[in-house]
Amino acid sequence: MATWVSTTEAEKFVEQPVENTTVTSSADFQLTGDKFQAIRGFGGCFNELGYQALTEIASPEDAEQVFKELFDPSEMNFVFNRAPVGANDFSLDWYSYDETDGDYELENFSIERDEKTLIPYIQRAQKYQPDLKLFTSPWSPPTWMKFPKVYNFGRLVMTPENLQAYANYFVKYVRAYGAHGIKVTHIFPQNEVFADQKFPSCLYDSEDMKVFVRDYLGPTFEREGIDADICLGTLNGPEDMAFTGVGYGMRMDNYNRWVDNILFDDEARKYIKGLGYQWAGRAAIQRTHSSWPEMEIFQTESECGNGENAWDYAEYIFHLMNHYFRNGATTYTYWNMVLTEVVSTWGWMQNSLYSVDSKTGEITRNPEYYVMKHFSKFVKPGARVLGSTGHFNSMAIAFENPDGTIAVIAQNALNQDMPFTFAHPDKPEQGFSVTLKARSFNSFMLD
Repeated sequence: MATWVSTTEAEKFVEQPVENTTVTSSADFQLTGDKFQAIRGFGGCFNELGYQALTEIASPEDAEQVFKELFDPSEMNFVFNRAPVGANDFSLDWYSYDETDGDYELENFSIERDEKTLIPYIQRAQKYQPDLKLFTSPWSPPTWMKFPKVYNFGRLVMTPENLQAYANYFVKYVRAYGAHGIKVTHIFPQNEVFADQKFPSCLYDSEDMKVFVRDYLGPTFEREGIDADICLGTLNGPEDMAFTGVGYGMRMDNYNRWVDNILFDDEARKYIKGLGYQWAGRAAIQRTHSSWPEMEIFQTESECGNGENAWDYAEYIFHLMNHYFRNGATTYTYWNMVLTEVVSTWGWMQNSLYSVDSKTGEITRNPEYYVMKHFSKFVKPGARVLGSTGHFNSMAIAFENPDGTIAVIAQNALNQDMPFTFAHPDKPEQGFSVTLKARSFNSFMLD
């Protein structure tokens, strides 16, 4: 007997049993016997505007329920999560942990701001997820470390004293969070290295990133006993346009040179444990996974839509999740878990798993909440991606959990109901045939 959970726009997370039948092969979806990467888990990003939205929920019980649904291992089990190092575009405003010009000794370093927002947010999540893993990245270094001295735009100034101070900045950050019982497990030195944006950002060319990691950040972590893994990224390119030197305009061949210039350097590569991709980086993961299979690939930020929280965008997110996992990713990280009607500090309204009405305090679970839940509730940390073939391969994917159970996650993106037959040739008795409702998300759990 299999368990089937189905979601349509009208009916959410409906559970029903499915009788197994012996199926030796299926043109729809069948396993090949191959096993691929192990999944670390799913998560979201702890942003200040999300924390503010949680404080506006009318009922404390409802707010607590949001944390339980997101982080409890029996619910969505968000175990691999993200936080910004300083301000991002969904902070209340822009800041860093040391804005004292020329403070190379970081005597004025302080996370006091985070102690009022992000740290309480993370600690409430830890109540349900004590094994919570946290990866972090800055959107901008302190402004005095950049040229020009602004949060948005600019580059890191590549002088030895500046680079060493910035490496020490990360050490202080990891230790300060650790003092609050929050272990930072992975550091990505810069969010969206190709983005010269209106919000906090910092451009890095490949050579600058290589020098910073190889000669400063890696050796400093090693010397100071910081066990957070250093990963390249987050990588937000390439786009299908000619290289312009700014913004998102990086053609694939230029992007490949950016990554390879760093990874072919033996001294730099020894400090790098993985690569993080988001947005247009989805176009490069297959090539990188093929060239550098020993490097772990992280999906670091789900695409955020425009605040409409529409069903068709949730269908697109399902497609993205399938794409990343089929191309080597071990994680999938949502962006804003909770929002009110606010826009970012530069004017972009975005989607979220939950919406909070700032006038009434009522919460709404949006379509992408159900997409994430169809994966994260049933695919456990340590699950292996299973090889598959069939006409539904672009709309379905299977995982084997550490306990041997199999999770089949399938979408019917068409406007009509569709027959769906699953076959496990090594265990034909686990087969089943069902009809997937039009425009539906589905999870099947097989013992």
